[in-house]
Amino acid sequence: MVRESGAHELYRTGWAVGIDLDLLGGPAAVLAMLPGHRQDGWWLDDVMAQAGVLVDLGRKVLLFFAWEGPSAELRSRAVMFELVRAAWPGWEVRWLYDGAAELRAYVGLDPEYVRCCDSELSLAPFLAPGDEDLDRPAPLGLVVTVGGGRCHVASNCFDHPAREGESLLDRLAQAPEHGVCRLHVNSGIHLDPERRRLGWWTLYSSPEAYRVPELWPGWTVEFWQDEWSRHVGSCNRFSPAPFDAEADVRAAVLAEADERRTEWARYHPGVYLG
Repeated sequence: MVRESGAHELYRTGWAVGIDLDLLGGPAAVLAMLPGHRQDGWWLDDVMAQAGVLVDLGRKVLLFFAWEGPSAELRSRAVMFELVRAAWPGWEVRWLYDGAAELRAYVGLDPEYVRCCDSELSLAPFLAPGDEDLDRPAPLGLVVTVGGGRCHVASNCFDHPAREGESLLDRLAQAPEHGVCRLHVNSGIHLDPERRRLGWWTLYSSPEAYRVPELWPGWTVEFWQDEWSRHVGSCNRFSPAPFDAEADVRAAVLAEADERRTEWARYHPGVYLG
């Protein structure tokens, strides 16, 4: 949190998964959660930090990221941002694609401090059609399309394939094909080897997201952030199935937020979150 004076304070919670739902209570609810969680100087690296929130009280800026939750799901992201902005009127609300490193940069600290430089890239395995990870409302998948004729799906529980560089092309040669991806995946990449161009997107944070062009020398790299529709428009192999009605999605998100508040109250009696 950044105080009106500009001084920042660091808090840590074990409730990272679903932290985006906590934002729906507005500023007062988030501030009510902080007592007892202050841990100045304790920064998790960009592999361990599953979610993060920055509240700048003076500038009225809200920054956040998460690996899981409604804000990281294709079917509910737009509704989630609409609800968060409604709960924080007058605030600038932004997503952090580079996670904890961007939090540190915002408060004037070295973002490299949270880089996990010793860890090797965790390669996402490619999934065959019918894999159980893909048989859920928010599938654990990431779509990879190549040119105009190939489509593959990888697990999204690993590093984004965009971080692999051209070695990704070798792995794709043996990957199962999916025809057209209709899944509500939460990240993707489109490759055009002939023109040496690629575009990639993600709904969650990805370490060193803005350094991906360095990993593809000689390629034109576009980071589409959360604009998955640009992937759809770049090929004919990714076309998500229609979403549920917006009202139904909103009701589901609000119900999930209510459940989380109830659970929080069970472990933190006397703390009212709105």
